Amino acid sequence: MTTCEKGPRLRALLAEDIATVLAKDPAASSRAEVLLYPHIHALWTYRVAHRLWQRGHRFTARALSLLARAVSGIEIHPGARIGRRFFVDHGTAVVIGETVRIGDDVMLYHQVTLGSVGWWKDLRRPAGSRRHPVVGDRVIIGTGASVLGPVTVGSDSRVGAHAIVLDDLPPHSRVVAPTCEVLPALDTSAVPEPALNQLAS
Repeated sequence: MTTCEKGPRLRALLAEDIATVLAKDPAASSRAEVLLYPHIHALWTYRVAHRLWQRGHRFTARALSLLARAVSGIEIHPGARIGRRFFVDHGTAVVIGETVRIGDDVMLYHQVTLGSVGWWKDLRRPAGSRRHPVVGDRVIIGTGASVLGPVTVGSDSRVGAHAIVLDDLPPHSRVVAPTCEVLPALDTSAVPEPALNQLAS
């Protein structure tokens, strides 16, 4: 995996980020339109905040992250490491934790969480231990999916919408959440009138 601090200069990264949106989102018709994408504001602010974080300016880095979250609805901890050509489609309610490591050409959809399994477990880990996932190159994670804890999602994997990943996935994995079950039709004639009103509210 290539992390942003080992890649090209910041200006080249920003231009590549715009090209990535144009390549992956058919709704994006121009570079100017891409500048209105919440993902771009969150990612660019992260790229600056991450460099500040690495240089020890942690308060400023966190302040920038908070501003980006308010503007975009996307929360990226400045300590995370994100590779090149990263794209978050729509973006609302995406959360990326401090020790997350993301490879190149990764795509997330909205409401994805790359988080920990809880402070009560993290406190038992040795100081400085990784608490969040590593996501390999060319991974796609669908809407509402959660990848939790110090697990690894291998390169070229696909995590379906609303799936919950708590264990390592080898490269080229496909994970899907159970689909909804179709139940017999509800017999509303057997439900008392007050109960029907509660169902409707």
